[in-house]
Amino acid sequence: MSTVETVEKFKLLGLSEQKAKETLKNANVTKFLLASLEEVDIQKISSSAGLLIYHLATKIKPQISDKLSFICKYILDGKFDSTLRVDAALEYLLSHVNEPKVDVDNFESACGVGVVITPEQVEQAVEKHMAKYKQELIEKRYRFNSGIIMQAVRADLKWADGKAIKNEVDVQILDLLGPKTEADLAPIPKAEKKPKGGDANKKIKKEETLSKNASEVPVSSGEISGAISMPELMKKLPFHAPGENYKSDGYVVTPNTKQLLEEHLKITSGKVRTRFPPEPNGILHIGHAKAININFGYASAHDGVCFLRYDDTNPEKEEEKFFIGIKDMVEWLGYKPYKITHSSDYFDQLYEWAVKLITKDLAYVCHQKSEEIKGFNPPPSPWRNRPVEESLQLFEDMKNGKIDEGEATLRMKITLEEGKQDPVAYRIKFKPHHRTGNKWCIYPTYDYTHCLCDSIEHITHSLCTKEFQSRRSSYYWLCNALDIYCPVQWEYGRLNVNYTVVSKRKIGKLIEEGIVNDWDDPRLFTLTALRRRGVPAAAINAFCAGLGVTGAVGAVDPSMLDAAVRDALNVTAPRVMAVLEPLKITITNFESGKPLTVQVPDFPNEPEKGSHSVVLDKVVFIEESDFKEQPEKGYRRLTPTQSVGLRHAGYVLKVSKVIKDSTGKVTELECTAESTESADKPKAFIHWVSQPISVEVRLYEPLFKHKNPEDPSEVPGGFASDCRADTLRAVRACADASLRAARVYDKFQFERIGFFSVDPDTSATNMVFNRTVSLKEDAGK
Repeated sequence: MSTVETVEKFKLLGLSEQKAKETLKNANVTKFLLASLEEVDIQKISSSAGLLIYHLATKIKPQISDKLSFICKYILDGKFDSTLRVDAALEYLLSHVNEPKVDVDNFESACGVGVVITPEQVEQAVEKHMAKYKQELIEKRYRFNSGIIMQAVRADLKWADGKAIKNEVDVQILDLLGPKTEADLAPIPKAEKKPKGGDANKKIKKEETLSKNASEVPVSSGEISGAISMPELMKKLPFHAPGENYKSDGYVVTPNTKQLLEEHLKITSGKVRTRFPPEPNGILHIGHAKAININFGYASAHDGVCFLRYDDTNPEKEEEKFFIGIKDMVEWLGYKPYKITHSSDYFDQLYEWAVKLITKDLAYVCHQKSEEIKGFNPPPSPWRNRPVEESLQLFEDMKNGKIDEGEATLRMKITLEEGKQDPVAYRIKFKPHHRTGNKWCIYPTYDYTHCLCDSIEHITHSLCTKEFQSRRSSYYWLCNALDIYCPVQWEYGRLNVNYTVVSKRKIGKLIEEGIVNDWDDPRLFTLTALRRRGVPAAAINAFCAGLGVTGAVGAVDPSMLDAAVRDALNVTAPRVMAVLEPLKITITNFESGKPLTVQVPDFPNEPEKGSHSVVLDKVVFIEESDFKEQPEKGYRRLTPTQSVGLRHAGYVLKVSKVIKDSTGKVTELECTAESTESADKPKAFIHWVSQPISVEVRLYEPLFKHKNPEDPSEVPGGFASDCRADTLRAVRACADASLRAARVYDKFQFERIGFFSVDPDTSATNMVFNRTVSLKEDAGK
């Protein structure tokens, strides 16, 4: 059938030409719609029935596609006269997918067949619920949300026509309130927007807000965009309820599915179970933070549990420090695993199942070399059809170390969606395992292990990134081939960040070449590096929530994470004063015989949160950039002819003498101080320190020059050649003496400069601070 003929057929159902053409773009809907049309006389069908058939084609799932003609007959006979009844039919059939024959009486009862709702019933139901809201209706008039009443009536009269309910509600509201007045028709006055508190938020760039909003656009329907918090986001996800796996698109139902799901529900008590399954061969990075938040967050939001499962199937690359580091980062983000497991816990069971696959002629031992089966069009294995007994003996020989590494693999008889045929289930590695020692010399692959461990742990939602979508068919195939409980795999877009690399191999190269110091170097985007830089866990979680959960595989700029960090630190990091490039000032008219004590609020906009004391003495230090002998136009701070205020001190400084060294550089100023009560109001107030402590401050800049350092078209010389030379500058700074009591990872806002965190390199004789993120304030202040 040509495209034109198909469009004309669809139009006979009551679709517009544009809708018919749009429908053709969806292969699944087109397939089911054409199948439906085989069941009906399209020339005699009414437009209302035609639109119900279209609705059926858009909603039906493959698991019950064999019931298409059964539902069509109910539509044609007029027994299903609304989308409500069609949806109820689909819901019933999905819930009874394992039953070979439909129980017609129960089916019709569930779909409301023969149930007639009279106008009188609708009128009485509307009257009942209108009475509950009468006072509120009179107060709010036509600004009252009448949907509340319609929803309540629908709950009472499940099969009532939606239009009839709405019309009756409208009529009764009109009877109560009378026609709309001018006041009812006037636009709702906009609520006055209050500026957000916090001096760090005053000048955040518009670009950050725009990029944040752009990231929240969902890719397709059913996907959830950004939310205020991870729990809120997770509650919105349209995933299946535990035990209703069969309702998910693509889920394969077998004759034993119902029994297996019933057993599964007894074991889990109907609770959500998820898992975070990292390989313990490297440090977690920002992309893993999204996976942690989705897996642990979804379980938490639905009162479920989440396993931390180490996918330790490759003994060559696993180190104890990675196991510890992964657990530490999960807990740092605020999550506690229900149970910590390892894929190696199940090696015996996995081996038994591999033998079962061979026995069922669903797996075989192959001798093709790894280089022969790489890519998407490798030659078929000449050993695919070898006798079962032969594969069983060879697999046992593999297990007993009788075959050399690389000389044999166990392969499964399945073709993946991407076209790859017969993925490897087991390979030989003569390496001791960190947990099982020398017991095994064959180790299972991800393709084989992943779904089986999910089944053993009775995971309800196997949540993984989009690149695993092509393995979903093998996931379902393998569980069903072994006749074991089959979880549902859901995919989401992975998180990539521009201007960085997260590959373990590439970070390792940066460390080897001395470009960065270690896995926790604050210039990297590993989670340990972000923690060391001072990024709060709450900011990472909020950043992940703001991105939403969609199928999009995209990249975001680090500025989006920076914005989330500022939001978090602005309300948690107390303000202190520190001077990074000190310029000495002597106050010549400092008349007090001893230093003054000045109270500095920890949070200027929330003074109730407390304050700390600083000293004001005859000698103070300000930033070199806060004085200019020859200022440019618009400069607002200290000059020979322009005064400036000292923050929190209540004094205004005026320059009386500029002292320079032999090169002409300004080394000191002599100033007079006057109370702010009597002095002219200065154009600006600056931060300062007096009797300070000396600290080391590390100022980090982005590591890479290009957005995609791994892209050869952008960086032909390779990612390592794209590194900047000036990404770390350490300065000796003068800081508020109250910082002497700070501990590692304590966070502060250095007023007018940025947010800083105490580095683990701090010692009793040298405090070290890392700049977490700048304030992005107006440089003219």
